[in-house]
Amino acid sequence: MRRILSFTVLVGVMGCASYAEPQTEVTVEPTARELAPKELRTWVDARGGTGETVHWVSEGGVYDHPSGEKLFGMIGFDSSKVIWPDQPGGKITHLTRKTFAYTDAETGEVLTEYNGKPVTPIAYPYQMISYRYENGRIYGDVEQGVGDNVRQIKSVDGMRTRMMGEDTMAVTASVFLDFPTSNGGRYEAWENYDFFLHTNEEIDEPHQMSWQRYGAVPPFAGEGKAIYHLLSWRVESQEEFPDQLLAWAKENKPEWLTPPQSVEEVRKLQSGEAGVGWAR
Repeated sequence: MRRILSFTVLVGVMGCASYAEPQTEVTVEPTARELAPKELRTWVDARGGTGETVHWVSEGGVYDHPSGEKLFGMIGFDSSKVIWPDQPGGKITHLTRKTFAYTDAETGEVLTEYNGKPVTPIAYPYQMISYRYENGRIYGDVEQGVGDNVRQIKSVDGMRTRMMGEDTMAVTASVFLDFPTSNGGRYEAWENYDFFLHTNEEIDEPHQMSWQRYGAVPPFAGEGKAIYHLLSWRVESQEEFPDQLLAWAKENKPEWLTPPQSVEEVRKLQSGEAGVGWAR
C-alpha cells in the first residue's frame, strides 16, 4: 500500500511567528492494474493500451496447401481499448473491432471480385475478450457474433509467456477451432499467435505479432486448404497506418477505426443483425 504525505504549509499570522500545520497521511489504494501480475499487466497494456485507442495493423498472404502457391495478399487492422475493473481480481475487458481485406497476389490491389464472385472483407463489429491470470498463464475468453450466432470461445490452455533475454516477452496463443455452422457444416481451423513485446525503448516497433492459420481457403475461392500468414505491429494513431490501408479503411470501414466504447455498446451490437461482410 502506498502512502502520500502532505507537504508542510508555513503561514505567517499578523507578523507573528509562523507555524507548521501538522502532517497528515492520505491513503491511496493501489489500482487493479497496479496489483495485477507483471506478465498480465504487460500483456494487457501492450495489446489494448492504457487509455487511448490503439491499433494493430497487419499485412500478409494466403498460400495454397500443399503447393505453396500464393493465392491472395491480405491487409487489415484492429482498434482496441481496455477496461480494467474497479477492484483487484475483477474481469479485465478488452473491446476491439477488426477487419481484413484480401488483395490481388500480384498487384496488391484490394479485391472486390474474384472469378465472378463478390469478395467482401472479414469484418467483426466487435470482439469482447475477458482476461485472467491462472497458474502462470494468461487466459482470454472471447465473445463474438450477432443475434442467434453470439458465440463464446473459452480459453482452455491459456497463453504461454516467456522471456527472450531481458527485454522481450513472448506470448503464444494456439487456437483449435471446431464447431457447427448455420448451414449444417463445420468450421475447422488451427491458428497460432506469437506476440513479441519489447521493453527496449530504442526499438521502433516494440509491439509485434506473427499469426499463422491452417484452414479452408476463403469462401469465394472454392474448395481446398490454405496457409494464412500475417505480420502485425501496433500503432498509436491513424497517422501511422500504411497509406493503402488507411485509404481503404476510411473509404470502406471508417467505423472500424474506433473500438466499442463500453460493454453496453457490445450488447446492442449483439442484439442487432449483422451487416454485409460482418463475421458471424
